[in-house]
Amino acid sequence: MKSLVDHLSQYAAYHRDPRNIASHFIGIPLIVVAVAVLLSRPQWAGGWASPAVLAAVASAWFYLRLELRLGVLMTVLLGLCIWAGQVIAQQSTLVWLSSGLGMFVVGWAIQFVGHHYEGRKPAFVDDVSGLIVGPLFVVAELAFMLGLRHELKEQIEARAGGVRLRQKNAAA
Repeated sequence: MKSLVDHLSQYAAYHRDPRNIASHFIGIPLIVVAVAVLLSRPQWAGGWASPAVLAAVASAWFYLRLELRLGVLMTVLLGLCIWAGQVIAQQSTLVWLSSGLGMFVVGWAIQFVGHHYEGRKPAFVDDVSGLIVGPLFVVAELAFMLGLRHELKEQIEARAGGVRLRQKNAAA
């Protein structure tokens, strides 16, 4: 199994432009909440179980296997997304579906704008695990911005390089 540094370094290699990273702070949370909303129907066992809960449990297991500290934080954040998803899923079908689809489409549009600045395709195109690593990347980047996890940041940057603006092509 790949390590935390392996996953984050591979993902970070596709995300070195600060504008792209910034777009992920908006796009990825929108997508994760949208998926929680859309998968919160149907609900079973009195409303506490749904496809969203199953997906969150599987995701939490993945994060916890990579690292306990970030895994616990990701599990709490996923729990909040599930809660929001279930609240919205209890609304009318129109509200549930339009909210979920709207957040999903807007989130992905923001992601693709960020990758335009990056000049590189999204990481999941080459490795589907990028879809689950993306939310973890955003949380790790937030930790780095807050001055936390300096050693992890150094390990990632040693492999993927530092954050930088994309250079204009000299021939252009």
